[in-house]
Amino acid sequence: MPLIRASRDEDVAAITAIYTHHVLHGTGTFEIDPPTALDMAARRADVLAKGLPYLVAEEAGQVLGFAYCNWFKPRPAYRFSAEDSIYVADAARGRGLGRQLLEALAVQAEAAGVRKLLAVIGDSANAGSIGVHRAAGFTDVGVMRSVGWKFGAWRDIVLMEKPLGAGDTTAPE
Repeated sequence: MPLIRASRDEDVAAITAIYTHHVLHGTGTFEIDPPTALDMAARRADVLAKGLPYLVAEEAGQVLGFAYCNWFKPRPAYRFSAEDSIYVADAARGRGLGRQLLEALAVQAEAAGVRKLLAVIGDSANAGSIGVHRAAGFTDVGVMRSVGWKFGAWRDIVLMEKPLGAGDTTAPE
């Protein structure tokens, strides 16, 4: 059974390799050119500096996936809403790692003060990611049609949301 844990500096190479595969072969991210390990390390440091979680799934010493959240928008009014990102190694797909990462991420995001977790899923044909989010209690918000161009076709974005803790029933502290 994989261990879900906080990411460490030494995980960046594996995180970069997993993400590179998704950039080059998937439509879950609209990035076209894979970022370098230095880029990924800087992105991770930015998330951690904000007090937000950045997790990995590890089994037998190998990182099989990662998840993190970052503020939905930079303006202060959005400071209780975060967008999740989850990526699983291609060889580890179909084992429930995405859901385990997402559930652990939601718990840690709530502990960090997040009241609404948002999914901005690349490609409305991305049944795996949509299904993982639904299974974790996310509800559909809508679809933005043809907002990305990747692999020679227009791609949609599926928007989903999940309230955390008290959600919007009380004012934040």
